[in-house]
This record gives sequence, structure tokens and C-alpha cells, in this order.
Amino acid sequence: MAFIEAALSSTRSLLSSSSSSRLSPLSTPPSLLARHASSSHTPPSLASPSAAVRAGDVEDCAPRVSLIKRFRSKKVLSVTDITSTEWCDKQMEFKVVHGKPKKTAAMVAGSNRHTELEKEVVEKIEIQVNSREESWALKFLNFVVGANQLLFEGLTREIPVVGVIQGRWMVGVIDEVRMPIGKAIMPILVDTKTRCTATVPSEAQKRNGRLQLMCYKYLWDYLVAGTFPPGRFFNHFGLNPLYILSDNIKQYTASLGCHAERFEDVVRYYRESCFLLPRSDDQLLLRYELQSDRSLLEECQFAHDAVWLENQVEECLKFWSGEREAAYVTEDEKWKCNFCSFSGICPVYAKASDSKFGHHSSYDHS
Repeated sequence: MAFIEAALSSTRSLLSSSSSSRLSPLSTPPSLLARHASSSHTPPSLASPSAAVRAGDVEDCAPRVSLIKRFRSKKVLSVTDITSTEWCDKQMEFKVVHGKPKKTAAMVAGSNRHTELEKEVVEKIEIQVNSREESWALKFLNFVVGANQLLFEGLTREIPVVGVIQGRWMVGVIDEVRMPIGKAIMPILVDTKTRCTATVPSEAQKRNGRLQLMCYKYLWDYLVAGTFPPGRFFNHFGLNPLYILSDNIKQYTASLGCHAERFEDVVRYYRESCFLLPRSDDQLLLRYELQSDRSLLEECQFAHDAVWLENQVEECLKFWSGEREAAYVTEDEKWKCNFCSFSGICPVYAKASDSKFGHHSSYDHS
């Protein structure tokens, strides 16, 4: 079964105020691929919060501002925003203020591996979208197709999720969801990470991965519990529920067994699909592969911890809302600075440059 590629991977552009015409990748059931390919309109195709040194200890005091208001369109955060903040507040601050650094070879290799895994279960097409309503419609259809694939085949990958956590809208894309037919009654959330060296990840890296999967579990369970609020969603993102969909999107939705004329029809279909799914398993799985040969280095299964997750997200949101200053890494995790693109402008790193930070054999934070 094919699958709609998650438009959530480019959250900023899709949530922007621009409604200019663009192409959005989509997946389609195999029987539809040829039809779309021949169409002239549709070409185929969440450690306890660290008691770290605060930025205010080394920088001039200045009024704190809300980073989410300044740098996140429609005040929505991604799961990556949360995990990046947990990794290092200051690095996250540098990213949003100065821009993301160029991807490293290891990061590119990790992205390529995710694409390979997705292609094992996904066939894509592209459908032109002309508005933010249509961009969101495709995201919801991505979820619908992924949900169907999970129920009938027991596996889906790159499935988009969206929900409200501690009063903030959050989006993400789950790497993999497993529910083996006849073997499992609750979906198991999985995330695969690649490493450029044959070493096991540090505890800090595993902790960050656990946070990521727990965020995904929260969002998944939020959706399948039927708590997604359409009215609040439309209002927050400034979307028109009565927006008339393009013919291409209408046709694609019809191929999934749903008649949709307006954006609200897709949202209703999306919510109905959520109701069909069970909450996810409390056991989550992190996988670590060697980039060079795809060999498995380690699998880490762990239990969801709702209290820990709540505390982590709360601490991250305080940073994003400007309630607290950015924290630097703790002494035992200063090895992270050796791999940070912003170490040259980081006050704490510069002051400690004469001392030796602990080195780890590889960074592989992907």
C-alpha cells in the first residue's frame, strides 16, 4: 500500500501565511499510481531538566523574548524543537537566531536512510496545492493512508501527527509504527537512528531519543483518544473549514473511499480514521544502525514515562516562551560542545576553551 509523504517535514513552509501555488509530495494506493502518472494535472511520483549554567550568568542581562512568537509561524512547535532544546538550550537558541548550520555528512546519511526505509512501504505522487488548507488536507490524508496501511499490513512509516501538549500545538512525523497482524493489539512506535562509527550511543543520546519517542506517543494517543479539536484547530491556524478543495485532492480523497468537497470534510474523515486506531504500546523502541552497512548496533526498548515527559516538555516550553534563559550543558555533557557548530560564538565554550572537555568517539546526534 502506498502512503502520502508527510508534509509536516517542512512545517515552517506549510504553516506560513503564504498561499502561493506549490507542489506537495503525496502517496497513493498502487492502483492509483498509474492513473495519476498519466494525468496531466497530477504528476506521479517529548534526564530531568539539567541544573546547568544559565546564559544570564555570562551574558549581559536583557529582557527575555518569546522565541516561539519570533521564530515559529502560528506558534507551533515540532517534536524536533523539543528534542533539540533538551540537547542544549543554547544551541537551540543559536539555531533560531542565526539559522541552522549546514548539514554534516552524518546528518545527510541519516536522512537518506530514513528515505530508504520509507520507500520500502511508500509509493509517492505529487499533487499541486494552492493554499494552507490544502497543505493541511494532504497532511491529514497522509495520516489516513498510514492508518489504513497499519491496520491491513501491520507496518507504516513516516506518519504525521499533530496535537496540543501543555497548551501548545505540536507537530511531528513518527519514523515507524508496527502492529504485526495477529501478534499485537497496540501499535509499537519505533525510531531508527544511524551512526557513522560502530559504537553504542551515549546516555545523553539515548535520553534524547527516548524523549522524541515519548513525544510521538503522546501525540498518537492524543489523536486516537478523539481529543483533536477541529474548531480550535481552524481558529489557531487561521484556516477556513469551508474551503473548496481542488479537483486533484477531491479525486484522491475519493480513491480512499471518502467524498470530500470542503476542507472540513477531510478533517472529519481524518478524525474518523483516528477513532479506528488503538492507543500505542507503553513499550517504545529505539534502533541504532551503522551507516556504512545498515548493520544493527543496538536496540533499546523502554517504558513510556508520562511524568518525566511532562516535566521535560514543561521545561522546554519555559525556554521557548521566554520564561527562563537558555541553559548550557552540564559539566558531564560538555563533550557535546566539541561537535557544536556554534562553539566559536558560545560564551561558556570560549571561556572554557583552555580546559579539556571530555571527548566521545562519535557524535551521531541524528
